Amino acid sequence: MNITIEKRDGISLLNIGEERIDAHNSQQLKEFLLQQLEQGDKQLVVQLEKVRFMDSSGLGALLVGHKNALLKSGDLKLANMQPQVLSMFELTRLNRVFEIYANADEALAAAQ
Repeated sequence: MNITIEKRDGISLLNIGEERIDAHNSQQLKEFLLQQLEQGDKQLVVQLEKVRFMDSSGLGALLVGHKNALLKSGDLKLANMQPQVLSMFELTRLNRVFEIYANADEALAAAQ
């Protein structure tokens, strides 16, 4: 999975470079998120600008990351979500679980 990390004021900004998060790569995303949390990154912002499709396994991977961030007194926020991906979050009501921001700057400001 293509993920780049940028650190800003102690917050890890994760840029997902995939167009799809599905059963083929969601396990890699989950493992990556858990690895970041284990390394001590407690504040994560996941940018989903390039993601055009996400299935239930992708939602599950983000949910595992979110839950584990909370267990470590951290947080996982989402930013730059495409409309079709946002509709998946709304249909599953996960938009009530995650903090979703229009862009990374808003998410970073909220994380501080």
